[in-house]
Order: sequence, then C-alpha cells, then structure tokens
Amino acid sequence: QVQLVESGGGLVQPGGSLRLSCAASGFTFSRSAMSWYRQAPGKERELVATITSTTSGTNYADSVKGRFTISRDNAKNTVYLQMSSLKPEDTAVYYCNTVRFGYDHWGQGTQVTVSS
Repeated sequence: QVQLVESGGGLVQPGGSLRLSCAASGFTFSRSAMSWYRQAPGKERELVATITSTTSGTNYADSVKGRFTISRDNAKNTVYLQMSSLKPEDTAVYYCNTVRFGYDHWGQGTQVTVSS
C-alpha cells in the first residue's frame, strides 16, 4: 500500500533553514505528482508546494514563493522541501501528499517550529 514517511522537521530560529524529506513506497513514484501541505494549530491544512511527475514543474503558495523549493529524486523515491528564510508563521506540521485514483494519501507529518 501507499506509504509516505516525512522527516527533517525540528526547531529553528527565524531566518534559518530546514530541509524536509518524504520517502515514498507502494506506488510508481516517478509517475506521481507530489505535494507538501502544512497545518498550523487552529488552522486548516493548506497546500504549500506541488511538483509534477513528468516535467518536474512546480507550484507554490504565495506565502512561501522565493523561500521554499520543492524537488524530487525519482531514483530514491523521495520528495524534498527546502525551506529558507523561515518565519514564525511557518510553524506547522508539514505533510507529504500524493493522490492516487482520486484518493488522497498522507504521511504522518513532521513538526516545524520557528522560534527564537
């Protein structure tokens, strides 16, 4: 079955950087678009970034454009989210996502806390 396992979260100071990873299994990763979402306390889950399967085209939420970069390594079945210039408002649980046959699959999430 589809499995998504996130890692790389933690506590970082404002202005710092983190790289999240999501290891995928149970499906043809190279043919699947992948996304990162986040959910802050008391807020709805929001789409952060998406990378396509074929051309590796990317899309970003306006709030992270120019600061976050999504990428993928099809040989390792892994998608990454490089986060730079982090702000306190980036604090959230970050989730990896893929959609297979109309069904959303999620990882367990990784906590990112931006605080001094």
